[in-house]
Amino acid sequence: MATSVLDSIPMRNVILCLAMLLVLPASVFAEEWKPLYDHVDPVLQKDLEERLKSNGEWAKLIARKKMAIGLVDMSGDTPRFARVNGNKMMYAASLPKIAVLVAAYASFEDGSLVETEAYRKDLGDMIRVSSNSAATRMIDAVGMKKIQDVMKDPEYGFYDEKRGGGLWVGKRFASAGPRVGDPMHNISHGATATQVCRVFYLLATEKLVSPERSRMMLEDLSDPHLHHKFVSQIEERAPDAKMYRKSGTWKQWHADAIMVQGSRWRDYILVALVESENGESIIRHVLPAVEELIVPQEYVGDIDDH
Repeated sequence: MATSVLDSIPMRNVILCLAMLLVLPASVFAEEWKPLYDHVDPVLQKDLEERLKSNGEWAKLIARKKMAIGLVDMSGDTPRFARVNGNKMMYAASLPKIAVLVAAYASFEDGSLVETEAYRKDLGDMIRVSSNSAATRMIDAVGMKKIQDVMKDPEYGFYDEKRGGGLWVGKRFASAGPRVGDPMHNISHGATATQVCRVFYLLATEKLVSPERSRMMLEDLSDPHLHHKFVSQIEERAPDAKMYRKSGTWKQWHADAIMVQGSRWRDYILVALVESENGESIIRHVLPAVEELIVPQEYVGDIDDH
């Protein structure tokens, strides 16, 4: 019996590929791909700055470089990117576990780490429930230096000293072990809003490590089990929306990153880094404020209803 190329592909991968094609925003395929840096939109940038600074508390935090926001609207033919304090590197608690995720899949791809079901389970737990023990096992398996090298690799550019730093993991998520702060700011678990937006943008366009690895990372980022910050807002406002998410909290440092793919107009990436005792509440209120900027006129009622 004649066989086709599809016969050699595991059915799980075929199903996953088809599912991801159904939910990825059409805009990312509508034109020749460009880096996120090339999609900065001056109108959205102005609107984002004005909307955030219209809140007195947020304006003060922004001025003190204690609040950073990144937004990518992917609902149209061309992605639109805006950021406030986008290159300001901040302590981000568990959010930089996405750096471990990326480095792990890069290691699976280059063969320096053998992919196993145990590792895949740890990666899922590290993201969905933010398991520190799972993250520490993956840091030990991949190697902290390898994680840092992947972040600094020009192919990825997730830690770029010309852009204020970026994603960094310099300590296990455990009390024991060495600490290696990032070269610019000596932060152990750090991020910038711009670089986190880039991770999600590259995943959405299937350009992070490889198309298949991008889809696998998105699977790990889906179905968040922690229902706070951005997730609480999406569950209330668009309960049928698809969410890919990683957050972090430690003391006064609060961070959240989400890619939302919902019915009608919700196709966007939103990242928030806040240093404030009121950070969790601030992040919850940022999402509806930002949605006001990207909702089409015919769907304004979607915002007004909440």
